[in-house]
Amino acid sequence: MSPSIATDRLSRTFHALSDPTRRAILSRLSEGPASVNELAAPFAMSLPAVSKHLKVLERAQLIQRGREAQWRPCALKAAPLKEADAWIEQYRALWEARFDRLDAYLQELQGKRPKE
Repeated sequence: MSPSIATDRLSRTFHALSDPTRRAILSRLSEGPASVNELAAPFAMSLPAVSKHLKVLERAQLIQRGREAQWRPCALKAAPLKEADAWIEQYRALWEARFDRLDAYLQELQGKRPKE
């Protein structure tokens, strides 16, 4: 997979996750498949508005829609979340190391720890 494709996918994932309604939908789908009506129930918005959110999640490949007779369940697809987590993890390690150095420096300034 080329870096530009991964970046595009990552951008779509973060864009989809940027909205609290879409995050709530993903949270609900983490419990199992649900219909659009079930997903819309907790929100004070129209079905077309919920459908727009679902389209964003679908474009980001965070959900898949099925068809079982007249029921069109939506299900969570976690692979893009794993990719986003891996990207974030690089920076988490970097910042944790920086915070550890800052903590050691502050303790040194406060005289709690001798210089090494």
